[in-house]
Amino acid sequence: MNAEERIQYYLQQRKENHLYRQLTVNSSLIDFSSNDYLGFSKSVYIKQEVEKDLKNYRFYKSGATGSRLLNGNSELYEEVETLLAKTHHAEAAVLFNSGFDANVGLISTVARPNDSIFYDELVHASIHQGMLLSGAKMIPFKHNDYDDLENQLINSTYEVGFIITESLFSMEGDKADLVKLSQIALKYQVELIVDEAHATGLFGKNGSGLCNISKIEEQCFARIYTSGKAIGSHGAVVVGKKNLKDYLINFSKNFIYSTALETHNLLSVKHSYLYLQNNVNQLDKLNKLIKHFKIKINELDGQYNVCGEGPIFGIIIGDNRKCRELSTYLQSYGFDIRAILSPTVPKNTERLRVIMHSFNTHEQINQLIKLLIDYQ
Repeated sequence: MNAEERIQYYLQQRKENHLYRQLTVNSSLIDFSSNDYLGFSKSVYIKQEVEKDLKNYRFYKSGATGSRLLNGNSELYEEVETLLAKTHHAEAAVLFNSGFDANVGLISTVARPNDSIFYDELVHASIHQGMLLSGAKMIPFKHNDYDDLENQLINSTYEVGFIITESLFSMEGDKADLVKLSQIALKYQVELIVDEAHATGLFGKNGSGLCNISKIEEQCFARIYTSGKAIGSHGAVVVGKKNLKDYLINFSKNFIYSTALETHNLLSVKHSYLYLQNNVNQLDKLNKLIKHFKIKINELDGQYNVCGEGPIFGIIIGDNRKCRELSTYLQSYGFDIRAILSPTVPKNTERLRVIMHSFNTHEQINQLIKLLIDYQ
């Protein structure tokens, strides 16, 4: 078997198991799929502020043209990092090019082969990749089951221990008990890392996240906030102590060898964060829609099992083929709702992922629920 034959074999296996992925463009459909929770990617105001500020950088290069350790750094970069550190109540912040990049760059660099990482079994693929590259022992605990976590900690030995969780889980739509996790981390003298990707902009003071609400920011070794979701842009930031920033700059390959973000991207992040500090209208709209969706779910009358606290909800179907068929049905009526299949989620928990946005309407939610009820 040569490489081309092997590629063909694995693609055919995907098709037969209803797992084959394809790129699609559904720009005309009603958005119940994207992570643009607050509609910032479409905000005319933020776009105007970015364009206005961009005039101050009119002689800048259109691209960074190098990594930050070479010629990609700028005063704007450091201004944005200072803003993010202040917003997320941290000593220092270091920007990465994406949330995936940040998790891989952080975890693979701070954890070592003699260490152990205790992680919630439902954490994101980027966390798995970072753990694998670190060489540390990987020890999963049952989702949000802290008795199981303590049992794992009691029965393990390690040089340095880490607990890793998401604050708002990207597929289940539920939250970790961050207070409990911080207490466990303190009790067993291990480091706590929290991925706040889906909580960024939606919770806490000025959108600073669930760690802020739980008052555990200072108890965390590191926190990760992304700009590709509620912030409506691109990139991610790791926040923590100044020593952590210096360590990542010196040792994280994802940071050292990546071309820096360009000026327009940095300005988009900056002005989205500034907007969060002075405007709660979009968040108020989103919370009202989440409340309405939760009420309307009751009309499904047990027809579907629904998980999530909002803005992420999962409608559990439990079968790849049936899940795709229902997704196609909803898309035929104009709703952009995607099937989430195994192995992205555990087998038999395949689902439709429904995401609320500030720009959705009560009428759209009502119509969606009716379609789900009528589906045979």
